[in-house]
Amino acid sequence: MDIQKIIEDVIAKIKADPEILKLFTTDPIAAVKKLVNIDLDMSQLNEIVDGVKGKIDLSSLGDVGDVVEAAKNVDAGGIVDKIKGLFGK
Repeated sequence: MDIQKIIEDVIAKIKADPEILKLFTTDPIAAVKKLVNIDLDMSQLNEIVDGVKGKIDLSSLGDVGDVVEAAKNVDAGGIVDKIKGLFGK
């Protein structure tokens, strides 16, 4: 079994699918299990996770960090005022 090949495949799939990226950032072991489709022991799974984390900067891929930053820039007061306007208060 070529662990380096598996790592490269996992990286390609993470970059191609935002849902896989989200899963990898929250539960990397589950993401690898889902992507690999072969029975691996925990040491192999951890080796793959570490390899993926070592080769890509997850923060540069967008995902959760961008969503959090965008949410910080939302004018919540304006939204609250609009909701109050709907109810006439």
